[in-house]
Amino acid sequence: MRRLYSLAWWLGLPLVLGRLWWRGRKEPGYRAHWLERLGFPGAGQSGRPTLWVHAVSVGETRAAEPLVDALLAAYPDARILLTHMTPTGRATGRALFGHHGERIVQSYLPYDTGFMVARFLRHFAPRVCILMETEVWPNLVAGCAAAGVPVALVNARLSERSLRSGRKMGRLMTDAASAISLVAAQTEADAKRIGSLGAPVVTVTGSIKFDVVPPQSALQTGAWLRDQIKKRPVLLCASTREGEEALVLEAWQRVAGKPADALLAIVPRHPQRFDEVEKMVAARGLTVVRRSQLGQAVADGVQADVLLGDSMGEMFAYFAACDCAFIGGSLMPLGGQNLIEACALGKPVLVGLHTFNFAQATDEAVREGAALRVPDADALMAAAVRLLDDEVARAAMGAHALAFAGRHRGATLRTVERLRALIG
Repeated sequence: MRRLYSLAWWLGLPLVLGRLWWRGRKEPGYRAHWLERLGFPGAGQSGRPTLWVHAVSVGETRAAEPLVDALLAAYPDARILLTHMTPTGRATGRALFGHHGERIVQSYLPYDTGFMVARFLRHFAPRVCILMETEVWPNLVAGCAAAGVPVALVNARLSERSLRSGRKMGRLMTDAASAISLVAAQTEADAKRIGSLGAPVVTVTGSIKFDVVPPQSALQTGAWLRDQIKKRPVLLCASTREGEEALVLEAWQRVAGKPADALLAIVPRHPQRFDEVEKMVAARGLTVVRRSQLGQAVADGVQADVLLGDSMGEMFAYFAACDCAFIGGSLMPLGGQNLIEACALGKPVLVGLHTFNFAQATDEAVREGAALRVPDADALMAAAVRLLDDEVARAAMGAHALAFAGRHRGATLRTVERLRALIG
């Protein structure tokens, strides 16, 4: 099965590289460092022991922050090799960890062929491979086993939908799961699903995302944003996905009773869609100001209907500046996004029906009064207007959100303790 899988990779490689180049039209980062994806690392070797953490994109990289910081503190002679699959993930890693200098090395993960993985492993010789959340690649795991590199899947999650997909891959996935040395799962349900694929050692450590601390710089940026917005009530739609912005904008224009000076802030999940969303807002006759132009717009006296968040790595700042937040990816069957950051800042949270990627955290937040689930965009706007109009309700929900976030901290410490046996 794995040989057939590898053959499929080689046969499809021209199409994969063509798609990479095509995506580079809108996001030039896809055309940079492309040799790394073929197993030719740009980063140099080092005399330091190397601990490898793979965080595929933005969300996983931000979630890895407490773990990376804890590993740097626990192993002061080691360096962290941080790999990604997307340029936005790489940029996020650079923003979060660039101040560590030579102790952090970044690279793209090579495509999952035996040759590319083996070359990558020979170059870096990592002491451990730590995969964040869901990233299990059959040849990567097999290559690590052959090279004597233990593999850990941490902050692990697996939805029922992903479990069904994994089972369809048969032995390809079960062989990979059985070769993972340690799985540190977010929840009991995640642990049970991953264990059913054959992972031999599965433990529950909780979600590392609860341990992410809002950087002081992000809070300062949030205060600046709030100063520009002044006292206007703000609904933030965070990490929206394609198709959701249209639903949000139509419902925003239809909703009755919203404060006359209310501001809708939209932060698309993917930066290549910033221009598209700006045109979408303007086409509906609404005045849109981009976050990158906000200071000048305020100085010019422009009163925006919609603030477009066109920056990366500032989600904490946007949460700090809003009055209530909708978490995108949940109005459509896309699985939702992480609501923990909003809760950690004491913001009332609204989510749609589709949160299967963060099911337990979202369900608990709803049960504990930190979040409210809405069936559609119209219900979202009706709930948002009620919260914007009711300071007491907002404060109560925000207090529940803070308590919810605080109760679940500690996963990073538990994870590092379990990793020690693998790292040595």
